[in-house]
Amino acid sequence: MKRICKNRGFTLVEIMAVLLIIGLLAGIAAKNFMGQTEKAKVTVTKATLKNLHAAVNMFKLDTGVYPSEDVGLIELIEQPADLQGWNAEGYLEGTDVPRDAWKNDFVYMLNPENGKPFVIISYGADGKEGGEGNDMDLWSTDVD
Repeated sequence: MKRICKNRGFTLVEIMAVLLIIGLLAGIAAKNFMGQTEKAKVTVTKATLKNLHAAVNMFKLDTGVYPSEDVGLIELIEQPADLQGWNAEGYLEGTDVPRDAWKNDFVYMLNPENGKPFVIISYGADGKEGGEGNDMDLWSTDVD
């Protein structure tokens, strides 16, 4: 009896089909991941704004005044000269004022147009005033 030996393996068409499916799945996963990363940056920035807002309020309770607009949020870490009641440990952990998730500095303003005593603003992903989506401005007075 003769045995007929067949070569077993994948054809080029089968390999191409598998590569196409893997490529499509990778594209979908990457798109979903990138969207979640930007949402996470907005969430982190809102949390930081909330913490900074609370720190400024604690500063006001202890000293009777808000940090000056000229010096800004650095007064939460470094004691201003001739200011009574300042907490010797400071109002923020660390030695630097935090930045937003896009590595931009926050903007601190006294008496903004919205009628609040102060506001802390992140200008979003583009770092410029205004914008939509990820470039939208985030205000500490609007964070829930």
